[in-house]
Amino acid sequence: MELYRHEGRGKVQINRAGDVEYLTFPLLAQTGIVRHLFTTRVGGVSEGIYSTMNLSYTRGDRKEAVDENFRRIAGVLGCGLQDIVCADQTHTVNLRVVSGRDGGKGILRPRDYADVDGLLTDEPGVVLATFYADCVPLYFVDTRRRTVALAHSGWRGTAARMGRCVVQRMREEYGTDPADIVAAIGPSICRDCYEVSGDVADVFAEEFCGRGQADEILSARGGGKYQLDLWRANEIVLTEAGIPEGQIQTTDLCTCHNSGYLFSHRASHGRRGNLGAFLGLLI
Repeated sequence: MELYRHEGRGKVQINRAGDVEYLTFPLLAQTGIVRHLFTTRVGGVSEGIYSTMNLSYTRGDRKEAVDENFRRIAGVLGCGLQDIVCADQTHTVNLRVVSGRDGGKGILRPRDYADVDGLLTDEPGVVLATFYADCVPLYFVDTRRRTVALAHSGWRGTAARMGRCVVQRMREEYGTDPADIVAAIGPSICRDCYEVSGDVADVFAEEFCGRGQADEILSARGGGKYQLDLWRANEIVLTEAGIPEGQIQTTDLCTCHNSGYLFSHRASHGRRGNLGAFLGLLI
């Protein structure tokens, strides 16, 4: 399948393990201390609108298919399902510190938490998981303190500066210096595909009004519609939180442009499965 890739971005690496095709970020891999990936639609067992690597239990797919899809991803990561901890995303900026005691939550057993869009850990072997179909995955690796975080940032989370919230929480919990963080902004909807209404544009215009930043992330289309650049908005959030620009890799893959390869809520009009982002410290 020929993919539409945005020029001028750091290329996401396409990998294959058996039938499973997945994405990784060279900048994260170069740290040498984490395992990570972002799933594609390729290599699972789900059918129809969920084909084939759907990682959502709540969109109508067969549980047995989703179970098998998670097993395949765990195999690629070299972990067990009992090592994975899943978020419970509701477009908040709520964060939760997790450990091995939380292993398997969201897959093998129910979560005992709700409204959590970001996860943090300093425990090797624990694999964080968050889920997507156009929203922005944010990966964080503190290379000095050896801690990681993974967060879901849609337009609401981005406007509320989820990236800054994660950096602040890493500092509070682990003593992280933002200068030690390597970060990635994962596959999600690009500016060309993301048309928003005036009320959403107003939120971003107000939040990013300083130093002409609103002009970097918003452009008017007429008729009260705007194009919104969540990639650039999150780059601004992360750099203003203290992460050096050279330590941030932004995806070159849009979910909407590549909806046959990556699930896209907008392209499918909501008839779709979920992609997954995974990140954990090596043992």
